[in-house]
Amino acid sequence: MDQRISFVTLAVRDLDATRRFYCDGLGWAPELDVPGEVIMIKAGEHLVLSLWDAEAFEAEVGPITRGTGLPPITLAHNVATAAEVDSVLAEAERAGAEVQVGQQREWGGYTGYFADPDGFRWEIAQNPGDIGRLVLPDAPA
Repeated sequence: MDQRISFVTLAVRDLDATRRFYCDGLGWAPELDVPGEVIMIKAGEHLVLSLWDAEAFEAEVGPITRGTGLPPITLAHNVATAAEVDSVLAEAERAGAEVQVGQQREWGGYTGYFADPDGFRWEIAQNPGDIGRLVLPDAPA
């Protein structure tokens, strides 16, 4: 098996609210949009974010565990500067996200978080280390 991830799939409660947030609010363009079922958005060179209606997800994959607290996953979007972190967080807030403001972290980076309509947390990060530069689109090869 190749060392890569092709799709990240999130089961969502309200696909219309999810569409409004990601497509209308953040301005992301779907590659595939099947009303009532799924929205697929190209999220990288070989990566798709699949936002799947929870009932359709359960019908194919199996029952979803539900409970209190946050979903046990974060998605990350790295940028080059702390100012870009704050700019992306402001954009997400304008789109209706719950935002945790950016802050300097003990490990040397600067990060903040926002939640999409289903509570999935996105980390917006400026990571000064090699691993942070590895994921930036304009990073040298």
